[in-house]
Amino acid sequence: MSHPLRILVAMIFLLVATSNVSARTICGTVLSECDSTAVVGATCRLLADSKFISGTVSDISGAFTFDTDVSSNITLEIGMTGYTGATVIIDRGQGNINLGNLYLSEGVSLDEVTVTGKAMIDARGRTIVFPSKSDIKASSTSVGLFQKLPLAGLEADPINRSLKVDGAAPMILINGVPSTMADVNTLQPKDIEKIEYSRITPGRYADRGMNGLINITLRKRNDGGQIYAWGRSAVATAFVDGSVEASYHQGPSQFSLSWTPSWRNYQQVYDNSDEAYIGDNFRVDIKSHDRNPFNYFYNQLQTKYTYSPTESTTLAVTFSATPMTSKNRLVGYDDDSQLGACDKFSRSTSRDFAPSLDLFLRRDFNESNSLEAQVVGTISSSDYRRENRFIYDGDDEREYVMDADNRRRSLITEVSYTHTFGANTSLSGGVQNTMSHSTNRYLHTEYKPLLTENNNYVYADLGQRLGNVYLMASTGVKMFWVKNDMNRRHFIRNITTARASWNISQKWSMAASFIFTPDIPSLADLTDYPQQTSPYLVSNGNPSLKVSETLGYRIQATYQHDKLAMSLNLSMADINNCAISDVEYLGDMLFLSHPVNVPSRHMCKGSVNIKISDIQGFGARAYAGITHYENRMDGCRRRLTSIDGSVSLWWNKGPFTVSFWQKFPGKFLTGYRVSKDENNNSLSFSYKPDKHWNFDISWMYIFSKKGSQYPSWNYSPVNPYTTDRYIRNNANMVTLSVSYSADFGSIFRSGSRSLNNSDSGSSLRKM
Repeated sequence: MSHPLRILVAMIFLLVATSNVSARTICGTVLSECDSTAVVGATCRLLADSKFISGTVSDISGAFTFDTDVSSNITLEIGMTGYTGATVIIDRGQGNINLGNLYLSEGVSLDEVTVTGKAMIDARGRTIVFPSKSDIKASSTSVGLFQKLPLAGLEADPINRSLKVDGAAPMILINGVPSTMADVNTLQPKDIEKIEYSRITPGRYADRGMNGLINITLRKRNDGGQIYAWGRSAVATAFVDGSVEASYHQGPSQFSLSWTPSWRNYQQVYDNSDEAYIGDNFRVDIKSHDRNPFNYFYNQLQTKYTYSPTESTTLAVTFSATPMTSKNRLVGYDDDSQLGACDKFSRSTSRDFAPSLDLFLRRDFNESNSLEAQVVGTISSSDYRRENRFIYDGDDEREYVMDADNRRRSLITEVSYTHTFGANTSLSGGVQNTMSHSTNRYLHTEYKPLLTENNNYVYADLGQRLGNVYLMASTGVKMFWVKNDMNRRHFIRNITTARASWNISQKWSMAASFIFTPDIPSLADLTDYPQQTSPYLVSNGNPSLKVSETLGYRIQATYQHDKLAMSLNLSMADINNCAISDVEYLGDMLFLSHPVNVPSRHMCKGSVNIKISDIQGFGARAYAGITHYENRMDGCRRRLTSIDGSVSLWWNKGPFTVSFWQKFPGKFLTGYRVSKDENNNSLSFSYKPDKHWNFDISWMYIFSKKGSQYPSWNYSPVNPYTTDRYIRNNANMVTLSVSYSADFGSIFRSGSRSLNNSDSGSSLRKM
């Protein structure tokens, strides 16, 4: 080696050695002092002699890392909106340093400081909301938190503890896992980090009959556990709800156990109706006055085990069971224009049990490719007993009995693959299959039909970002085969959705969507087994029922600035071959009630949502909508224009929160039938003395003498009627609720799971 070359090598060696001596790594993890959860996005700054050296932010697990050549004293400053900052002084000469867990205590809330960015953003065509500290503080339950979010089309009902999107149940995910309202009701508001929302059901879930998407992301936790219990009971009414959840994580394993019970025992349930049955040269008019008490006891039991040996691999096993019992009685009086006065007695019972086992595997091959696979087995049973008795003058007694047992076995499998092409393009696809065998055993006749289902769905999703515009398109093919001992049906239909969203500025955004989806008849609607339920009425399915097809459009504009959020929405939907329940005359004083197809149903809707957040602890959310329906049946048209709305108000001061919710129910038109939504309102007072306990008292159905009401009108030329149903037990109902939560250490909640884990199909029609 030449002399100059030896000098060059020596200088390089000396430089590398010197750099290795002086360079050092400083790392740590930022956690919340309140519950040991990761503080994501905390600003971390290194300073020497008050001069800025380097900066970074904590990642999703709260971790941060610095590499620096500065060997003098260094100051580390950590800050995060909503928390009191922390300062760490690192002495001269120390080598690599792992500072471990650094805890930040909660300080001022997000709404009390100026924050760069928005609490509600549009990402990949969906609305993402980060609940503010003030909204979380003013919410004692997860449904109470959803009431305060400025999400167009979302209805959060604190009385029934339910969520709806445009009037129907949405697809709910928790950390990507398909979940139920019972799962949502076990969540604490403080555990919710963000909510991803869409009024359009993604193509992957478009086959499940849901409307919209709610994906809840929980704050990530590490080793440790949590206990949460919530209970609610009315003071003078048999009205009880509860939720209990316990979870623990150790190393790569997570265990959880939950129980969600609900019990009702209503005695003051009344039905008053005035109806007619009209056939060729025959008409009967019936005025009914009934008391229809009922009770039910519902339970959801669930245990989960998740094993994640690495961040790229997740294995999960979930066992769930939903035992439920229900009883209905009817004692009433009919004034019958044909058969005379009549005393009525009816009773029905149902016992249902549906255990399921869910096996799930996810594998991330790299940052761009991931695969999910799942197998779910369900064995369900339902034992139904019903007896209707009609006693006319002159000892004329007529009895109609239906005793049936249903047994169902199903196996659901799904494989899904996702690939991302950089930051702007994503492609996913998958296949789903459901195989089931349902047996209905009708005890009165010993008829035992077997119904077999083979349901397949193949889909693909493509997303593309072009600057401030995001485009999404999804299409799939549904192939459905069903048969029993008398009939065989098969359906092949397309499901397509498309969405475009445009983030115009920090204040304005717009979105437009299109959907084409079929509504394939349910197993119960296709079951052909007539059952007489009264002297005039026979009920049955319709094995010739056609597929309904919906074509829908929606456009939405959103504005948000400071403490104000507002959205304007316009939508339109056309349904061809719309399925409705209809009555036709069979002759000999008998009428048949069954599902049929009518030519079309048209709906147009406009709505506005406004939210004002945290003005001296006060917040408000208002919704108003107007809907026009037009139904075309054979030989006639029916139209209806309806107005509906809701108002939520809340005020928080320290540990006290006062909230009020008022729903202004609208009307719906389906076929010949007009129905009105349930009337709801509530006034609640909440007291939260510390981070463990929460106490609530609520006054529901305020100043309503009849309680909850469900009026309806039918303008059918064969079976016109008006009904007034109400539950007086609910009138001016006062409920007390209490919740307790405790964290020991912290708990890791695994995400990235997004496949189906239950089966609730049934071929049994219950009247």
